[in-house]
Amino acid sequence: MATRIPLIAGNWKMFKTGPEAADAARSLKSLLAGVSGVDVMIAPPFTALATVGDVLKDASIAVGAQNLHWESQGAFTGEIAPGMVKAAGCRHAIIGHSERRQLFGETDGDVNRKVQAALAVGLIPVLCIGETEAEREAAQTFSVLDKQVRLGLEGVSLQNPGDLVVAYEPLWAIGTGKTATREQAQEAHAYIRGLLRELYGETMADAMRILYGGSVKPDNIAALIGMDDIDGALVGGASLEPETFARIVKLGD
Repeated sequence: MATRIPLIAGNWKMFKTGPEAADAARSLKSLLAGVSGVDVMIAPPFTALATVGDVLKDASIAVGAQNLHWESQGAFTGEIAPGMVKAAGCRHAIIGHSERRQLFGETDGDVNRKVQAALAVGLIPVLCIGETEAEREAAQTFSVLDKQVRLGLEGVSLQNPGDLVVAYEPLWAIGTGKTATREQAQEAHAYIRGLLRELYGETMADAMRILYGGSVKPDNIAALIGMDDIDGALVGGASLEPETFARIVKLGD
């Protein structure tokens, strides 16, 4: 098995003004000073990207966007281009989050275009996939993941395993307080890695990071990240409080 450095990513969603985000970033920078053996990324709202990027410019904490459009520019009112978030200091872009798919109607085709657009400007896509509770109960988890991975990555070529991160987020565990058991999560992650092996070969896939997302907290991160194919976490609500997020990061190394 390839050695993979864990990645703990915080998705701040639609929380924090620019000043609030800057304060949180400064706190996180202090709390995580000297921490090694784990990579960290936070994704503030668009309005705070440049501010947070400035706060963290000399820190080892990366900044990510929560979404982007697949066009480089144009008459797309309310959207933001890949180059814009890159210029604001982003290294990553979360793509296909379940809230984007469920609330805003994003399709696998949209996700695919966004992945390709992110890669084209040198951003690392964090491709989010996952099943609903109804799909899990109907034993459709693997078929859903198969479709989302294959369509989301159709025509996507990668030069290095670090060019893409996949995040498995079962929809029934996001913001619900429910968490997949570590065995359920590992089973899904192992299946996803098998799909990546088919698409990119064993060497590349075994070095790619697959994160778990869904009610991750300090009391469950260690058990999750201890599984063979879980390489970190995409943290939602628990990432909003710097002290809590720092605890997750320190337990995830």
